[in-house]
Amino acid sequence: MVRFTVLASGSKGNSTVVSSGSTRILVDAGLSCRELFRRMKLAGEDPETLDAIVITHEHSDHVSGVAVTARKLGIPVYFTEGTHRAWMRWLTPRRQMSYAQWLEQCRRQAAERQAEAEAAGEEGELDETDLVAEGEAATAEIVAIAADPVPEASTVAKDPAWLPAVEYFQSGVPFSIGDIAISPFTTSHDAADPVGFVFQADGVRLAIATDLGYISPNVKAQLQAVDLLLLESNHDLEMLRDGPYPWSVKQRVLSRVGHLSNDAAATFLEQDYDGQAAYVILAHLSESNNLPELARVTAERALSGRASLLANRLLLACQHEPLSPIYF
Repeated sequence: MVRFTVLASGSKGNSTVVSSGSTRILVDAGLSCRELFRRMKLAGEDPETLDAIVITHEHSDHVSGVAVTARKLGIPVYFTEGTHRAWMRWLTPRRQMSYAQWLEQCRRQAAERQAEAEAAGEEGELDETDLVAEGEAATAEIVAIAADPVPEASTVAKDPAWLPAVEYFQSGVPFSIGDIAISPFTTSHDAADPVGFVFQADGVRLAIATDLGYISPNVKAQLQAVDLLLLESNHDLEMLRDGPYPWSVKQRVLSRVGHLSNDAAATFLEQDYDGQAAYVILAHLSESNNLPELARVTAERALSGRASLLANRLLLACQHEPLSPIYF
């Protein structure tokens, strides 16, 4: 049996459980660990049976609960390398040092070395070249410490980015977790290395494609011959243009690395979608710039020529409660 459960979808948090007979994967963890567990239990999913977490990209509404959840369950997290690095930078921003601070540090270190030399009976003073050398040596030492692959336990305990295990995958390169085959594909979004996924188990194909500025040819190819399609329908164009967001944010949402509008999703469903999915789930609806009925009506019009008892049952994922599990 294959099961697909949307726990949350929207700008405040996204997460979905994909299950086969023996494997359970959490796709994104954009809610707190406690809330994820609560929603899983509401949907009849046991958090303790999760085998892994896979991440689409590093934005907070997709990763805010990933570290605590992974540590709580002792399970690996799968990222692209670019997404993992961006997530770590977000959690542990590096302290910047001004040139004046750096030079003062060099002078202080040089003075300490000079005092040590004098105490040992040595003569001579350090010039400006020595100051630079001292600074470079200190920098090299800092880099060496940061690169230490085996940090002390106390350091690990204080590191918010520490995970039980990290596994890397690459967009376009299929991999597997248990008996679930996963095909990651590149999406157009303003993140380090964003991806969507097609999951396959027991002959069933499930696609997740959200956080898309537009649907590129490679995404269109991936969304064919799927049994379930989770597709972004983020905003109504007029509501966004007249809505409360600053103009800079509106431009970002409307851009080719932003989010997919109701109209753009409908254009795909009408022109490029093959009509084979048993379920089409509209996802990542904006609470400020969309209405569920607007998204539904726009998609229904696009699917009107594909009426079927067995395919294209239209559902809407929401932000505040899980969608009932879908079974295959």
